[in-house]
This record gives sequence, C-alpha cells and structure tokens, in this order.
Amino acid sequence: MHDQNPGGPPPPIVVSETDAARLDALLESDAWRNHPAAAALQAELVRAEVRPLAGMPPDVVGMHSTVDCEDVHSGSHHRLVLVYPREADVASGKVSVLAPVGSALLGLAVGQHIDWEAPGGRKLRLRVTAVAPRADG
Repeated sequence: MHDQNPGGPPPPIVVSETDAARLDALLESDAWRNHPAAAALQAELVRAEVRPLAGMPPDVVGMHSTVDCEDVHSGSHHRLVLVYPREADVASGKVSVLAPVGSALLGLAVGQHIDWEAPGGRKLRLRVTAVAPRADG
C-alpha cells in the first residue's frame, strides 16, 4: 500500500512498541483475525522498525495520531485520526487502522506519501504534511 517510489520498495516505517503490541493483540483476537485487511496490517507490522514509545519521532503517524495529509494530485487536504476499529467514525475523520488508508498511514513520517485507491477507483497520492501529538501519549 505504501509507495514512496513507484516500482521500488515501500518507504520505511516506525511503530512504537506499545502500538505494535496492541495491534498484534488486535490481529490475534477472534473478532478481527479474519478481517479482510488483517493481512495488510500484519505485513506493515512485520516490516516496521519497532521502537520504545519514548524513542518515537514526533512526526510519525501512530495510533490516535491526528494526521494532516494532502492529495498531491488534486491539492485537497484531509485531517484524519488513526484509531482502532471500534473507535472508527468516518464522519468525524476517525479512520480505522484496518481500513486500507489507515494501515497504509501507520508509521509514515511527515513528507512521506502513499498511493491509495479511494472507493470508486479514484487514485490518490496522500502526502503526510503534519502529525499532531498523540492524545494518549
């Protein structure tokens, strides 16, 4: 899902130990184990550099981060909060980590981007422009 260099390797991502542990538990739970997006999220976690929470750069998307991003193609701006599935509410900008764009944003830093196909087939290139501090530390 991440595509920093089309045709090349995905951009590096960084995930906190806390987020990695909570997301692993989510993926092992009966409720979410067979969710269609579980494999994509697991693949992101496997390739992530996992760091202690205190060692996380402030400009990296983690759980409960508020993310400002821009669609490079259209210039439109979006503000999203990356949340666990039960907290998701698209109307208020709360995007589940199990949504395709949610798992793709996890671990990205300001300046990195993802290529993503929106519902309906429209192609987006979302570039992270800002990451607000996590609400839960």
